[in-house]
Amino acid sequence: MSQNIHVTKTTESRASQLDFENIPLGTTFTDHMFICSYEDGKWQQPKIQPLAMIPTHPAAMALHYGQAIFEGMKATVNAAGEPLLFRPEENAKRLNFSARRMGMPEFPEDLFVAALKKIVNMERGWIPPQEGSALYLRPFMYATEPFIGMRAATSYHFIIIASPAGPFFTKRIKLYAETKYIRAAQGGTGEAKAAGNYAAAIRPTEIAKSKGYDQVLWLDAHEFNYIQEVGTMNIFFKINGKFITPSLDGAILDGITRKSVIDILEDNKYVVEQRPITLSEVKEAAANGSLEEAFGTGTAVGIAMIQAIGHDETEIHVSDESPVGQLVMDTINGLRSGKLEDKHNWMVAVNG
Repeated sequence: MSQNIHVTKTTESRASQLDFENIPLGTTFTDHMFICSYEDGKWQQPKIQPLAMIPTHPAAMALHYGQAIFEGMKATVNAAGEPLLFRPEENAKRLNFSARRMGMPEFPEDLFVAALKKIVNMERGWIPPQEGSALYLRPFMYATEPFIGMRAATSYHFIIIASPAGPFFTKRIKLYAETKYIRAAQGGTGEAKAAGNYAAAIRPTEIAKSKGYDQVLWLDAHEFNYIQEVGTMNIFFKINGKFITPSLDGAILDGITRKSVIDILEDNKYVVEQRPITLSEVKEAAANGSLEEAFGTGTAVGIAMIQAIGHDETEIHVSDESPVGQLVMDTINGLRSGKLEDKHNWMVAVNG
């Protein structure tokens, strides 16, 4: 199927209208989209067509029962202007992990990667050349069957759209530890990239921002003490020279940037512990001076340096500098731009 993607090109590209020095966040989209439909028990009619509205029945099950998942990834260019993808096969695997958890059909992983390559090659003129910027890719799947009833849908759309993006955070960020609302609990959907997880986070995030913070630091659902992840990121703490990141316990997203950062840290001889870590431990480390730095990791944000964490009426000062976080950021950006040797073979070229 991957060799039979039907292509309909737009008559005129809008890429020349984009100011790469001033890219609106999440509101500008490229000329084309990939779409494939699941009907009669199989994926069929994969095609790339001009970006357009999609007719949706008001009883589409995604609108009522939340069968919707997505991925986030980036395309960049090297010095020769050749488009590159970062570990796309990992996104394909995670999409299908999410699909299984949400009772949705898996999407062929070879077609997933082939579709990405084809649409990125077509939209290469939309990829920002600046280091730290990228063409953000959003593959997603949702239930389209018109039916009011609680069961898995029988029809779905899988779509890929693309949006040029600059750096997400340009300054150090502050997190607010949430002690009323929860993101996920073991046995829930926290380890899936399900749309509903993010819908549930909107209200707490708005509250955190009203208090002067950038994102929510999510805690466990029982004690509100064990750290899970940040609003759009996994999280790493450097304490006494070691890096600690919460272990995957069924309530935490298995971030592709997270697993890549673990490898980068270990390549640079740092010890990385994947284990439960509490907010109390972080507070104690800050108090005794052993908390050296912390940063968030994610596709959209890249590496976000953390300055402080608010908790109740107090604020934990993390650090004013993040030398290892900067090293990790420079490494990822260097790999994405082709300036650094790709020892792990993470970068996948997009051939014409």
